[in-house]
Amino acid sequence: MFSLLLQTKHKSWIYFSLLGICFTTSPVLAKPDSLKEVTDANWEEILTGEWMIEFYAPWCPACQQLQPAWKEFADWGEDMGVNIAKVDVTEQPGLSGRFIITSLPTIYHSKDGVFRKYQGARTKDDFLSFVHDQKWKAVEPVSSWFGPSSFLMNSMSALFKLSMFIRRCHNYMTEKLGIPVWGSYVIFGLATLFSGLALGLLLVFIADFVFPSRRFSSHDYYPKKQTMDQARLIQQQEDAIEADGEEDDEEEEEEDHDEVWRKRRGSPEGRPEPRGQAFPDDALRKRVVGNRGEEEEEDT
Repeated sequence: MFSLLLQTKHKSWIYFSLLGICFTTSPVLAKPDSLKEVTDANWEEILTGEWMIEFYAPWCPACQQLQPAWKEFADWGEDMGVNIAKVDVTEQPGLSGRFIITSLPTIYHSKDGVFRKYQGARTKDDFLSFVHDQKWKAVEPVSSWFGPSSFLMNSMSALFKLSMFIRRCHNYMTEKLGIPVWGSYVIFGLATLFSGLALGLLLVFIADFVFPSRRFSSHDYYPKKQTMDQARLIQQQEDAIEADGEEDDEEEEEEDHDEVWRKRRGSPEGRPEPRGQAFPDDALRKRVVGNRGEEEEEDT
């Protein structure tokens, strides 16, 4: 009987122990983590619904001070219908460039894809008041040009990803492969040079394909060009012949004019001098002066 009583007590102790373990562990298993992680892969989820997003870095002291209040605020997010999230900029460079994060921590409020930057105090109560009282309506939203889904911010995100990729390659070559720093710079310089040449050659091919040259776009290009050259040559010859004819006409006119003047200059009375008779200019001048002297003597 005594042994039966001991067995009963032992079973009841095991039962209550298991029951206590279930009660103590069930709330932890039932309640999921209320703080969500946003990455480059799932960032488009923040374009729908209401969100409060913190951009932080693990090495940032101000971010470390903010974490307790942000986690407490995240526990209220489900009751308020707001998604509370965080973004590690060291692991997600694309999102850092997409939102142009220049200081840490940075907090954004999003409502159906419209983003506003939070500038208030950083306590749990201030976060709750900002969302519950809809104080975000008094904040000017981010321009659509600088929205995370715009073309400009997509390009900025790709640029930040490329810079992070280059940094990782540099660290790998210097730390893992033992290449000196200047050697890594030379490799990146040569890679940039050859990639630029390849890109320029590709642009030339694209331009030639979109705007092909006339010699390739038309099968009768060369016959047309030859005909046009012949016509141009004939026109130049005709112009040269006309120019020579005009010069000959001018020379003939000058010769006729000189002959008329020579005939008028043959006698002092302006009478044409006899054909075949010609006087030099000095003889003609003496002749005129002598005739005038004779006329004066006759008058006296």
